Amino acid sequence: MGSQGGFGNSKEFLDLVKSIGEARSKAEEDRIVLHEIETLKRRIVEPDIPKRKMKEFIIRLVYVEMLGHDASFGYIHAVKMTHDDSLLLKRTGYLAVTLFLNEDHDLIILIVNTIQKDLKSDNYLVVCAALNAVCKLINEETIPAVLPQVVELLGHSKEAVRKKAIMALHRFYQRSPSSVTHLVSNFRKKLCDNDPGVMGATLCPLFDLIAVDANSYKDLVISFVSILKQVAERRLPKTYDYHQMPAPFIQIRLLKILALLGSGDRQASENMYTVVGDIFRKCDSTSNIGNAVLYECICCVSSIYPNPKLLEAAADVISRFLKSDSHNLKYMGIDALSRLIKISPEIAEQHQLAVIDCLEDPDDTLKRKTFELLYRMTKSSNVEVIVDRMIDYMISINDNHYKTEIASRCVELAEQFAPSNHWFIQTMNKVFEHAGDLVNIKVADNLMRLIAEGFGEDDDTADCQLRSSAVESYLRIIGEPKLPSAFLQVICWVLGEYGTAGGKYSASYITGKLCDVAEAHSSNDTVKAYAVTALMKVYAFEIAAGRKVDMLPECQSLIEELSASHSTDLQQRAYELQAVVTLDAHAVEIIMPSDASCEDIEVDKNLSFLDSYVERSLEQGAQPYIPENERSGMINISNFRSQDQHDTSTHTLRFEAYELPKTSAPPRISPVSLAPSTELVPVPEPSYPVETHHVASVPSVSDTGSTELRLRLDGVQKKWGRPTYSSPASSSSDSTSHKAVNGVTQSDVSSTSTSRTRDSSYDSRSAQAEISSEKKKLAASLFGGPSKTEKRPSSTSHKVARSTSPAVEKSQGPKAVASSTTGVVSEKAAPLQPPPDLLDLGEPTVTSSAPSVDPFKQLEGLLDPTQATSAANHGAVDNTKAADIMSMYSEFPTSGQSSVIANPVPTNAGDANLIPGLSTTNKTGHAKGPNPRDALEKDALVRQMGVTPMSQNPNLFKDLLG
Repeated sequence: MGSQGGFGNSKEFLDLVKSIGEARSKAEEDRIVLHEIETLKRRIVEPDIPKRKMKEFIIRLVYVEMLGHDASFGYIHAVKMTHDDSLLLKRTGYLAVTLFLNEDHDLIILIVNTIQKDLKSDNYLVVCAALNAVCKLINEETIPAVLPQVVELLGHSKEAVRKKAIMALHRFYQRSPSSVTHLVSNFRKKLCDNDPGVMGATLCPLFDLIAVDANSYKDLVISFVSILKQVAERRLPKTYDYHQMPAPFIQIRLLKILALLGSGDRQASENMYTVVGDIFRKCDSTSNIGNAVLYECICCVSSIYPNPKLLEAAADVISRFLKSDSHNLKYMGIDALSRLIKISPEIAEQHQLAVIDCLEDPDDTLKRKTFELLYRMTKSSNVEVIVDRMIDYMISINDNHYKTEIASRCVELAEQFAPSNHWFIQTMNKVFEHAGDLVNIKVADNLMRLIAEGFGEDDDTADCQLRSSAVESYLRIIGEPKLPSAFLQVICWVLGEYGTAGGKYSASYITGKLCDVAEAHSSNDTVKAYAVTALMKVYAFEIAAGRKVDMLPECQSLIEELSASHSTDLQQRAYELQAVVTLDAHAVEIIMPSDASCEDIEVDKNLSFLDSYVERSLEQGAQPYIPENERSGMINISNFRSQDQHDTSTHTLRFEAYELPKTSAPPRISPVSLAPSTELVPVPEPSYPVETHHVASVPSVSDTGSTELRLRLDGVQKKWGRPTYSSPASSSSDSTSHKAVNGVTQSDVSSTSTSRTRDSSYDSRSAQAEISSEKKKLAASLFGGPSKTEKRPSSTSHKVARSTSPAVEKSQGPKAVASSTTGVVSEKAAPLQPPPDLLDLGEPTVTSSAPSVDPFKQLEGLLDPTQATSAANHGAVDNTKAADIMSMYSEFPTSGQSSVIANPVPTNAGDANLIPGLSTTNKTGHAKGPNPRDALEKDALVRQMGVTPMSQNPNLFKDLLG
């Protein structure tokens, strides 16, 4: 495939290679490649392409892929070429698929069978090509398919096949270690192969196995030493020499293996000393590959059990590296020295100056490697020089990542090897000043702890000198701009604790500096908090010492500003400062003791100081505390909320109504408040249709006539609408009661005013009610004016009324009179029923239509109490008289609805108080007739005769008996 026009190279291919090489820009190259892709897409699918031409197309696809473009349209043609019988085409196909595909590609399955066949080929070149593909393309799932054939090839007669088989098994181990664990013995055998190439290939999988478990291969130390000795003595063929070094890469691999086997093992290491020493003496240091072998020898010496002679030889080599003019050799010398000082620190001392000289080198990589070495070489005797150098280098660089690393190392060295606390404080000041916020906040805590604890001895004078020097240094630094936040926190804390301790600086001077810090960093709440606390300490120490406190104007303005701050922490500190200033010396000394920052604070987690208070409260009758996990029978509101969420997510549409929350109105309603409160309607949600409903009358628990147990729903959350809870006090006032007089069931006014009709239509359930208009329409329908009302869908109350009807029929007998329980008429009237026979006084029937309003039942209380009582005592009139009166009503139309039998329940005794309210309300209604009161009296008289009119107009009988 050379450019000389050899076999298989057409002029088009040569022109493509030439044009790509002569392209002057990436854009021009891309244009050439894209044009080539279009050409290949068109020509590679042509029928009857010669094999020689297809091979050229595949090679041109390889060029396209190598230049970063997609040639996936030709992958299948490369796979097909691996099936060809021609050796040249097969090797070209294998080369292409190893470059095109990865181990997880979908086309891998198409070449597994071909690989299996080629691994059994008699032509070792075909076998080698298949083994190359195995190393590249076989994944963990397809390893079992080819593993037996690869193992068989370990005994092949050709050394190239055996070497590639070892390489394939090594690849299998890297992909799936468990698949070749049973083949370790084969690696051991091939270590003694006659061919150095096979032996060298075996070292790679053995190195990986020894790195995992070195103890299992200790018996191979003698073999490895023997091989290394033979290689060093040049017993291998000359073909393995590289720059006149005998098999240097085999030597490097063997030295790595010996370093693993001899680590911490003296006996194994003693077998290595001789051969490693020979390499030190015989190795050529004039070439790079010779220096690489020497560097690997130093690494081996630093890993095995120490030997003085080998350490000296390694030190000499390191010295030559460091004195070299080559940056690469200096870098190797620095790295080798950092390994060697772990074993023999005294070796590094003689090279300290050479290492420091490396810091002056302009090569930044060499500088960084040198600082890593300095970090490992540091002791208490050289810490000052090394840390100063590191700080200077930290100032000169702009890389924040490496600056952070250098700062952390400076801090660590200063904390570990500081010759004096004064030097430590000065060093930390430099680090904070130049590294800024890159320094870890823990460093600031350690610095404050060191200043507070001092030298840790009983020498108070030395501690005072330390703190005074810190105060002086911070007062000099505090005026500099752009100080980091962590450093300012340290400064404020030190000035607050020890600013006035020595008497050298006055309280006004220190507080002025602290106020300047707070004003200069107004956007940093943490710094201001430290400054305010420091001010409080200074003033507290002054008050405790008996000196007069004169707060500076700038301090007063600062405190006033912070008292109105949005930060509650700053507000709290400002108020505490104002409170401390007003206390006496004894109180201040107790709450703010001097130099007590290092004292341990004992925290009583059990709050035992409250035991006496708890015992005293229990004796006085207080309830004992019950842990939350031991409480039972208590309502948890969160349970209701979680239940609501669960119900909402489980049921998208509900058909059963819920009880309305009961109002907290008293049983006896005043006349003024009755009219607007005759209907209790919940406030509708803006986005949900509200279903208004009433439950059938339930007698109060206090009623003597009730012995039935009923479910109490007091405190239960309403399911729809806004979350609310009914109060127990409202349950009795909203319940309705009934009173039976002379066999005729009469319900009180309260029961009638809180009920309404139910629409049987399912479509009416989606309508929303308007509270204000609903009340007006309800009032109009109750007091004589025709009104069009909104439909109020409900189902529960209607079902309750129907369920109670049979019991009522049994108790009332055939002469029971229907009583109305609801008072709202729907917009769309229900289908009209046939008019009932007014003279039919037989058993009343219960229909499914909504109950109509009984005006006599509602307006009976409008009479005076004496009249209502006397009317109730007269009893029912005889049947003939009722029939004559009923004949007088034959000219009037009847309503299309019949009544439902009322529930005979005893009536509360206080219903007479409702009469004035109803009378007052009726005067404002739409009454008909010249005199509404006379008409009402006539209606009541007709009612006493036992007549039940079927119309909703209470003034229908205005001319009757008058």
